[in-house]
Amino acid sequence: MRIAIIGSGPAGFYAAEALLKRTDTVVHVDMFDRLPTPYGLVRGGVAPDHQNIKAVIRVYEKTAARPTFRFMGNVRLGRDLTVDDLRRHYHQIVYAVGNEADRRLGIPGEGMPRCTPASVFIGWYNGHPDYRHAKFDLSVPRVAVVGNGNVAIDVARILLRTPAELEKTDIAAHALEVLRGSRVREVFVLGRRGPLQASFTPAELKELGEMEDAEPVVAPGELAGCIDSASAGNAPQDKNLKILQSFAARRRSTKAKKLHLRFLVSPTEVIADAAGKVAGLKLERNRLEIQADGTVAARGSGEFEVLDVGMVLPAIGFAAEPIAGVPYDEKARVIANEDGRVVDPVSRAVVANEYVVGWARTGPQGLIGSHKSASAHVVAHMIADGAGLAARELPERNAILSLLRERGVQIVSFTDWKQLDDVEVARGERRDAPRDKIVDVETMLAVLAQR
Repeated sequence: MRIAIIGSGPAGFYAAEALLKRTDTVVHVDMFDRLPTPYGLVRGGVAPDHQNIKAVIRVYEKTAARPTFRFMGNVRLGRDLTVDDLRRHYHQIVYAVGNEADRRLGIPGEGMPRCTPASVFIGWYNGHPDYRHAKFDLSVPRVAVVGNGNVAIDVARILLRTPAELEKTDIAAHALEVLRGSRVREVFVLGRRGPLQASFTPAELKELGEMEDAEPVVAPGELAGCIDSASAGNAPQDKNLKILQSFAARRRSTKAKKLHLRFLVSPTEVIADAAGKVAGLKLERNRLEIQADGTVAARGSGEFEVLDVGMVLPAIGFAAEPIAGVPYDEKARVIANEDGRVVDPVSRAVVANEYVVGWARTGPQGLIGSHKSASAHVVAHMIADGAGLAARELPERNAILSLLRERGVQIVSFTDWKQLDDVEVARGERRDAPRDKIVDVETMLAVLAQR
């Protein structure tokens, strides 16, 4: 069996692991990524001050070391390869392309200078090539981060960390330089529902109380009148509430920076100053209502306030980007699928031998570790559907390499990536950091050309 996996993030690597562990048939996996670097969200999305989470890369390296695995970086589906190319050269295709688009607030003023999706900020400080030219004006003292998930508090934490805390991480050098000169002193994390409905994990929330020069601030009134949903008694939510209560009970310290955690507010307008840049965020107070199915919904109360901030970073979710030739669900903003089997978005008919894993299948949900079982679940469908497929003759295994080279593609192998990895680690040693990332594809390819 020969399988193509498009995307080299956690879901893709876990799918490869499940496929390569099969004992009933020999499986060859070719993993493609549009970037020369593997690991997707682990490299480009996990916060630089969370190096322990990035240690999962060691698991992926074991998969990559298998003799029937190949990595082909710097290959973009829709530009260098078509879906029809993949269908000709592989028995089955797995899309593991993640969520590279962001969801918008959809309010007046969104998109003005200093109102930027958090995904751009994250890509910028993580050295993602797509965002290396982004510009952030951190001369403002107050910033609003809209959202109540781990992404929102990652962003808040990076804004409030000291340069000394950040320089020991693998944060991009260009971002570290800008953050050294930051004048941000207060960050407001805004949630439309209550603390029991927030989706951050207790470990991430607790970490906000352990920063060197910033303290969390929770007004006791923010925690009043919490409404449990059908998930009442859910351990993470209960733990979150206890942590928030401990923040509210704290005595104010002498730390210079503040992180305000606010609930039951929805932004309704981004307000501009005379120069057309963010000067404030209009908020509507919400109340919670329990729906018939037991879920909790936020409803506007008609009471408004204006929060004085100079920057707004919406962190309200991600979405899959459409790819030419791949069925796309416009409403859910994922690859159209039924339990991981790709389907036609209109008729819902199954597209034979094509599958999707990770956030491209479900939308942005679940921690990195949860992809292991989720990808294995989809691989079980592939095995069930694949009886007799191996008998179908394909072009010889290296024909795909020849095709790409004919099209002028500089393919980056896993061995090539390990050379880039060595260069980045050596660069990082200068500031006692795990690595200093190369942030543009052209430089990566030039480095490899010299070796």
